[in-house]
Amino acid sequence: MRVEDDGEEDVVGVRVALVDDQQLVRAGFRMVIDSQPDLEVVVEAGDGVEALRLLRSTTVDVVLMDVRMPRMDGLAATAQLTAPDHAGASTPRVIVLTTFDLDEYVLAAIKAGASGFLLKDAPPEEMLAAIRTVQAGDAVIAPSSTRRLLEHLVTALPDDQAPAPSHPGLAELTDREREVLVLMARGRSNTEIAGDLFVAEATVKTHVGRVLSKLGARDRVQAVVTAYECGLVRPGT
Repeated sequence: MRVEDDGEEDVVGVRVALVDDQQLVRAGFRMVIDSQPDLEVVVEAGDGVEALRLLRSTTVDVVLMDVRMPRMDGLAATAQLTAPDHAGASTPRVIVLTTFDLDEYVLAAIKAGASGFLLKDAPPEEMLAAIRTVQAGDAVIAPSSTRRLLEHLVTALPDDQAPAPSHPGLAELTDREREVLVLMARGRSNTEIAGDLFVAEATVKTHVGRVLSKLGARDRVQAVVTAYECGLVRPGT
């Protein structure tokens, strides 16, 4: 989308792709997204194969990706779309669309490179906020419904009796960075973490950046999954 304002330079809005095998779902999402002056749906696809084909020739910023689709599901499509050697015009950020009964698929999608997940029945304003959050470079883990989903999906992770996998990056974290990671895993925003730790938000952003770097995580979601997998955080703690 390009917005012109009395001869001023055009501003390119956020370009969105909808990937879902249900045409009515795509139509509803498109209506909500296209109602926003800074967002525009530029690609629609009914499965992963079609999505990958279209995204090779179309620049997209954010992809809303369903999980269960014919031919190629959202997991495989997400993995290919976010792979370093993907031949597309760009590497968009992916938000996985899901329901509570697909938790194990969500975890796999996050590991494959998705930047967040969103419940299909989330309010429109939550979906719009998720698109803008992901486009800004953050990950979608803050909304309360997503926090509940995050805690729910760890049932797919090893139980308390199984030895937790180790991650070399955890040993490199300072005490404060580990503290920040725990708060991230509890769904706290940078502003909330700053309040919890009585530090400036800019300081929190620095800590978050170092946590991501040391863990080799693409974004907050991947860091949070690592925290759960390694037993640093448990549901309800």
